[in-house]
Amino acid sequence: MTSSPPLTFARVNGVNIHYALREPAGGSADRPALVFINSLGTDFRIWNAVAGAFADKWTIVLHDKRGHGLSELTPFPYAMDDHVGDVLALLDHLGVQSFIPVGVSVGGMISMGLLHRAPERIPAAVLCDTGHRIGTNEIWDARIDTALNKGIEPMADAVMERWFPQHYRESHPAELAGWRAMLTRGPAEGYAGTSAALREADYTGTVPDISVPVLCITGENDLATPPELGKALAGLIPGAEYAQVDGSGHLPMIDNADAVIALLKPFLERAGGGA
Repeated sequence: MTSSPPLTFARVNGVNIHYALREPAGGSADRPALVFINSLGTDFRIWNAVAGAFADKWTIVLHDKRGHGLSELTPFPYAMDDHVGDVLALLDHLGVQSFIPVGVSVGGMISMGLLHRAPERIPAAVLCDTGHRIGTNEIWDARIDTALNKGIEPMADAVMERWFPQHYRESHPAELAGWRAMLTRGPAEGYAGTSAALREADYTGTVPDISVPVLCITGENDLATPPELGKALAGLIPGAEYAQVDGSGHLPMIDNADAVIALLKPFLERAGGGA
């Protein structure tokens, strides 16, 4: 019987971070690591299916953002640079120099922050269901107020509608209940803290400076960061590729992992040394 991998933690950048480091048995040669970064209200398990498809040849790093999953809940509010600093400090702790960030939603914005702060370490990036600017101050203020004063539960049904298209919600009731539990059992202050980071973050002025290969992916039925936003982001980044996952919502790595894997493989072959 195969045992589950142990829980691993590191105190970096002043915060205790839960992470997973998966290294292929034969080594990853000179390939950069793949660093998967999750969305608001989730932990790194959302990437399990996609990350697993690359674990035989690539070093994989996953982590729970501060205030999410098993990572430390730090006081409200957060800044996007806090999340960026956490990732860089964790990678330094693990001895990872070169890496390709694969981020969804706020994870995509964290990836943009990484490209701005440490471009010399990043040979390529994948920005999934995200934008250079997401939402409005009014939207984030409302979510922060609800989270801090009423909790996450009152927002949960609306969040599920943004995360997953109707056909998935209707055909996968058990899975939907599980993802909903992931959201509602997370710390409300952590959700609010990262919402504050999203409210303040705007990479419109910095993404045109990106000079490495970038793949932008958006689910066809994403209600949180719709295809128009993903296309606009790709249009701001010189040479960026854009791809759409038909029938998917905000988290295509869950509702259509095979399609995401199929998009990543040729991109990573060209950008990072094979898949």
